[in-house]
Amino acid sequence: MKWRFDDLLTFLDVMETGSITATAARLNLSKSVVSKRITELEGALGIELFQRSPRKLVASGSALDFVERVRPLVRELIDAADRVGERHSAIRGTLRIAAPMTFGTLYLGRMIADFARQYPELEVAVEFDDRMVDLGRGGFDVGIRIGILKDSSLIARKLCTDSRVICCSPDFAAANGLPKSLDDLGNFACIDYSNVNTSQLWQFENPGQPSDPISVAMHGRIVANNGEAMRDMAIAGLGLVLLPMFIAAEALRAGTLIPVLPQAKPLPYRIHAVYPPTRHVSAKVRAFVDHLVRHIGDPPIWQMTDVLRQEPA
Repeated sequence: MKWRFDDLLTFLDVMETGSITATAARLNLSKSVVSKRITELEGALGIELFQRSPRKLVASGSALDFVERVRPLVRELIDAADRVGERHSAIRGTLRIAAPMTFGTLYLGRMIADFARQYPELEVAVEFDDRMVDLGRGGFDVGIRIGILKDSSLIARKLCTDSRVICCSPDFAAANGLPKSLDDLGNFACIDYSNVNTSQLWQFENPGQPSDPISVAMHGRIVANNGEAMRDMAIAGLGLVLLPMFIAAEALRAGTLIPVLPQAKPLPYRIHAVYPPTRHVSAKVRAFVDHLVRHIGDPPIWQMTDVLRQEPA
C-alpha cells in the first residue's frame, strides 16, 4: 500500500490543529474524509499516528517524530513548485497569511484585497489573531509581527516603525487630571494589554541610557486582549491607555482621545513581515511583502506627528 500526498498534507493539518473537526473545516472536507486519509496514511506507513478517543486526539511518538522530519521536506517541495511557476512569470497557488487582529482589520485587509486583484490566479487565506502563531507549524507563508521579534529563525523584513502614544478621553482628564511626569504616571488607572507584560508595555526611552529603557509600574484596572477594545474603553473614560498610532490615530484626529505626556517617548513598535527560512523565497511571498512596503510607507500612512505635538486643553 502506497501513501498519497493528499493524505500527508492532511496529516500535517491535523498535527497543527489537533482536531479532525478543525482540519475538516479548514480543508472544506467532511470529517469522514479526513479520518479516512489519516487511516490510509497509517496503513501505508505501518504505524499508529494518533491515539483516538471520543473526546481527544493525541499524537503518538511516531507522529511527533514523523512531522518534524516531513514538514521541511513538504515546504521544500512546495517552494520547488512555486519556482517552476516563476518561469512563466505567474503568481499562483495559495498564499497563507497570519496577522494581528486589529492591524489586519484596520489596514491589512484593504492591502490584501488590492494584492489579490493584481494576481487573479492566486488564492489567499488570511488568519487574524493577536496571539503569536508558529508559521512553520501552521503552514503559513508569511506573517506580520508587531513589536520585538522573538523567533530569530524567521526571515524578517521591516515594514515600518510606528510610534506609540499615551492617551485618554477628555472626560477622564477633566475628572482626574493628567500626570505631569513619568513618576506621576503610575498614580492613574490604566487599560492594559493582556498579551504583553505590563512592565514591557509601559516602556519609555531613557535619554541618559538608551540601552536601558524606563519601565513604569501601572495599575491596570481594565485588561483586554484587543487594541480596538482598549481604545474604546479609553474613549469611555476608564483610564489611560498606551496605544500604537495605527490604533490611536483616528480617535486623536476626532478628539475622542487626547495625548498625555507628549514630552514622554514610549518605545516605538517595529512592524515586520516574517517568513520561514528557505533557500528560495517564493515569488508570491516576495511580491506580497514588496506590496506591503509600498503601501505602508515609513513613516507609515497613518502616522500623525502633528497630533503627538498637541498639548491637551
